Amino acid sequence: MNGGNAGAAKTEALFACEGVVKTYAGEPVVAGISLELSKGGFISLLGPSGVGKTTLFNVLAGVDTPDEGKIFLAGEDITGVSGRVSYMLQKDLLLEYRTVLDNVILPLLIRGEKKREAREYGAAFFPHFGLAGYEKKYPRQLSGGMRQRAALLRTCMMRNPVILLDEPFSALDAITRRQMQEWYRDIAQEMSLSTIFITHDVEEALVLSDRVYILTGRPGRISRRLDVLPPRPRSHDFPVSAEFSVQKRIILEAIGL
Repeated sequence: MNGGNAGAAKTEALFACEGVVKTYAGEPVVAGISLELSKGGFISLLGPSGVGKTTLFNVLAGVDTPDEGKIFLAGEDITGVSGRVSYMLQKDLLLEYRTVLDNVILPLLIRGEKKREAREYGAAFFPHFGLAGYEKKYPRQLSGGMRQRAALLRTCMMRNPVILLDEPFSALDAITRRQMQEWYRDIAQEMSLSTIFITHDVEEALVLSDRVYILTGRPGRISRRLDVLPPRPRSHDFPVSAEFSVQKRIILEAIGL
């Protein structure tokens, strides 16, 4: 269960980055970052604050261009091209003056789709996201977990094969957070989403991921890669299993805890 996990199955990457370096104000923030995500896969980036995880996400999403390195989607070089992968920030960023449905369909309207058709298309997903009956409500009328589900649905409306999630559940209470983890695990499988996930939570990374990349140092580098066992789907008892505890200890040691 160390870097490379001898015997782990090798799959063709849907999304990958190779040798990414990003510098700000003359200081390297991340260096030599290479990772890959298989179709339908789930990988987590885990590490202490200030190690460059969000900077890396900005590069992966095409919001920033790397100083060195390349980004690939299905073998196509998309380095510095935005809009090819979906990106949800830590805050839900819902517009308080728009209904939940009209928040959700914003990506469709930006692409030029007519509002009526966009509303019909977006509303069809509300039951899957636990939002049925809330189409005409406003964000202030939703719980924290419901706001995050609405924000995730809006992100999915971009219709991209890869979704980047930057600590989407970190502001929720522990019980709601666990519920959201289980919900997203199921919805990602149902919708065949391929996910890259930033978290500071070791347990969250293990529960959700196929693979965990651990970033440490300044500039941030991948210091370890852990292929989580057993493979998904996993038993609900996994978080209390001996195998979970062993892998949690490996990660904690890798980040110096």
